[in-house]
Amino acid sequence: MIFTDEELSAVLAYTVALRRDFHRHPELSLQEYETAARIEAELDALQIPRRRVGQTGVLGILRGAQDGPAVVLRGDIDALAIREENDVPYRSEREGVMHACGHDAHAACLLGAAKLLAARRETLRGEVRLVFQPGEEIGKGAKPFFDAGVLEGAERVFGLHTAYDVPAGLVGLKPGLNNAGVDFFRVTVHGRSSHVSQPHDGVDALYIACQLVVALQGLATRRVAPTEPLILGVGKLNAGTTYNALAETAVLEGTTRTVTHETRAWLRGEIDKMAAELSGFYGGTAEVFWDDFASPLYNDGAVCAEAAAVADALLGPGHVKTDRALSLSGDNFADFILDTPGAYAYLGTGDPAKPGTVNPNHNGRFDMDEDALQTGAALLAGYALSRLGMGDGHTQGPTEKANVDAVEGKSVSSEHQ
Repeated sequence: MIFTDEELSAVLAYTVALRRDFHRHPELSLQEYETAARIEAELDALQIPRRRVGQTGVLGILRGAQDGPAVVLRGDIDALAIREENDVPYRSEREGVMHACGHDAHAACLLGAAKLLAARRETLRGEVRLVFQPGEEIGKGAKPFFDAGVLEGAERVFGLHTAYDVPAGLVGLKPGLNNAGVDFFRVTVHGRSSHVSQPHDGVDALYIACQLVVALQGLATRRVAPTEPLILGVGKLNAGTTYNALAETAVLEGTTRTVTHETRAWLRGEIDKMAAELSGFYGGTAEVFWDDFASPLYNDGAVCAEAAAVADALLGPGHVKTDRALSLSGDNFADFILDTPGAYAYLGTGDPAKPGTVNPNHNGRFDMDEDALQTGAALLAGYALSRLGMGDGHTQGPTEKANVDAVEGKSVSSEHQ
């Protein structure tokens, strides 16, 4: 056994208390000031050096007794603009804001892992970098950690996400493609206003925008193979000032979901081209703004096998699912593992016998089986131990040592910052 029964029991109580506190006090993306302060307080209590990354990100560095490489563990911390409908003791105390995607659990599990690892720091070679990332729901928060050098010298990256569609007690670990790449786009169409009875004297931006909404679907249904998953959706359209005048401006917002880097880049170019050409055909102009939220998420096969071995040691054989269906949702954890071997596990949190735990994410009645928090914390900590624990046969080369030193000098000091 990796951890004693007493340790697991204690970490369950610890993570449940933390998760409920985070759940009662949710904060929107890039506004997670109280959450970050609570995380820092917990790291201080565990004597783990930490620093802010950006305004609300927190990076903790747990150093082992000997030099070695680094493993990055990541959890996101932001909530959603959703009104909670659950009647539970830990219900959100902020009207219209809710942890409806499990990020409260992610933060709690990562702190639970920190607690388990802190008790074993003398058995570690190298360091564990604990990334508490803000802003994931809006595709932000990851880049400041990259700029701070969090991946330099790291040999592995590991993280997890709650999964209502996986039974509690199981872990999803699928090699290869797991999630889509996600981009946001905004098209602003410029026309010229005129009275509705004289359309020839104006340029109807609303009409152009409506044509564009319809035409865009052809990119997905006629220009990409039907065997390749792809979503191109427009969810918002604003235009006009009154019922009897042509709209001078129209703004539409949408998203693309793609599963290859090639299609992602191609689709961007085609949307830019279509917006310009279709607007021009009707006498208008268009501007397109893009924001890349997340790359397609591909799990490294070797890392999945390593993590599955840890799950087997914790839970016993037969508790790892390797066939979880592809999701066209996205997560910018994908960007952590573009160039560093890593994997994203799906932590089963659904139990039909427990109210709310099989409701989907981004739902006002979302909840989770809190017993899974023990598994999540132990899986994160156990994976780090499997890579950095003394006697695991890993030897540190000079390049790894130089990279670790570079990150220590660049992004974190031994003192709290």
